[in-house]
Amino acid sequence: MIILGIESSCDETAVAVLEGTGDLSPAAIKLRSNVIASQIALHREFGGVVPEVASRCHVEAIIPVIDKALGEAGVSLQDITAVAATHGPGLVGAVLVGLSAAKALALACGIPFIGVNHIEAHIYANFIEHSDLAPPFVCLVVSGGHSDLVYLADYGDYEVMGMTRDDAAGEAFDKVARTLGLSYPGGPAIDRVSREGDFEAVHFPRAFLEEGSYDFSFSGLKTAVVNHVRKAQDAGREVFVPDIAASFQEAVVDVLAEKTLRAASEKDVATVALAGGVAANSRLRQELSGRAQRKGIEVVYPSPILCTDNAAMVACVGYFQLVSGRTSSLDLPAVPNLHLE
Repeated sequence: MIILGIESSCDETAVAVLEGTGDLSPAAIKLRSNVIASQIALHREFGGVVPEVASRCHVEAIIPVIDKALGEAGVSLQDITAVAATHGPGLVGAVLVGLSAAKALALACGIPFIGVNHIEAHIYANFIEHSDLAPPFVCLVVSGGHSDLVYLADYGDYEVMGMTRDDAAGEAFDKVARTLGLSYPGGPAIDRVSREGDFEAVHFPRAFLEEGSYDFSFSGLKTAVVNHVRKAQDAGREVFVPDIAASFQEAVVDVLAEKTLRAASEKDVATVALAGGVAANSRLRQELSGRAQRKGIEVVYPSPILCTDNAAMVACVGYFQLVSGRTSSLDLPAVPNLHLE
């Protein structure tokens, strides 16, 4: 089986080719190509993604990226078994570009089309590089738009234990970075500058919410950082950016790690997975792994290239769905607020 995956939910136009033997196992898959056309440089001048600009860029890039992915994989459209594409959540105009391209290819080639949930795809990125990973496990999906705690009981069987109530972790990173005068995207910028700072310099609030909750809220933390910086500036005090960045990052990581490991203990799993753009954060990986090790829990995560939006993870979900006999109708809509079920 050879799956062509397409991802265009935000500001990356991505296409990948993934091969599988037909077995329902991560050991059965092999990534043949993974091409990403990023728009970060374009959106940086605006300090964030401009949806209309993103959609137009996807239209321009989608065909060349498909051609490049096929070429790097050494296959043609005639070799493709099925086409998978993100149908949500994401920017609806952006999602529609990749979704429409995938449907057109499936119709023209007479092969199955598979619609993929973007959050589910982030989880499955772990299967690409960890061939021995198998359910059940708990996965923390953290990105610019999502902070979800998901219990994966089996392939395709999920329980969303917690989700974002306001600002997602990645969104908070971007907004705080802007306040501190750092570049977009904020996550990598804060991660980088924090290495020079003291994470105990300022004790910012941790929003653990009500007892037993696995939901996340970072809006209050973001506001606390903004107010701290403004008060310091109004008083004429020097703002040492590395200290503020490190202290903010520590507050985010503390909540993410605490809730993830509590969820793992409740579900009695031996493995925790990280996924999404914020999963590339070095402090989150270090702190979660350290705390998990003391509890006898293993932590796995993808390479940075598979943490950010990519099509390899979409193709991976497509493969597992195809093997399980699940395909989608060509009238499947783009759903900007799609939830994981």
